[in-house]
Amino acid sequence: MTVSKTEMVILRELQVEIIRRNTDYALRAMIFLANEGRSVPARDIAELCGMPYQITAKLLQKLHKTGLVSSKMGPKGGFELSRGPEEIKVTEIVEVIQGPITVNKCTAGSEGCVRSGSCGLCRKLRELQRDVDGFLDGVSLLDFTIERAERAAK
Repeated sequence: MTVSKTEMVILRELQVEIIRRNTDYALRAMIFLANEGRSVPARDIAELCGMPYQITAKLLQKLHKTGLVSSKMGPKGGFELSRGPEEIKVTEIVEVIQGPITVNKCTAGSEGCVRSGSCGLCRKLRELQRDVDGFLDGVSLLDFTIERAERAAK
């Protein structure tokens, strides 16, 4: 993929943040739960992941509401993954917390940008969108677990 000097300047000015702070926190919490394999209180998740408790609790509630985590009450209660880590795709977590990732309005088709049919930048951004979507769809929580890292090291 060749990008012109003008396109590089425009891309630098866009300063696209693909993964927002709360999404980063949610991914960290989910990876932590995948590594733990058990129910963990929200306060412990926040503390051990270095995240603010209030934000962590709200994110876990949102993940629970959408079925990505389940919760248990009581002294051994907390949150745990509702499915195996290999079944939970990063794209699911991202979309629950921040909605679908859109690289730029150009990637929304003709409704998003009046120049989309004739603009080289729009074409490149749509390629980037496809790459980002494909990458996130192909990565599960299992890819981030300690177990996976240990198997790969052998």
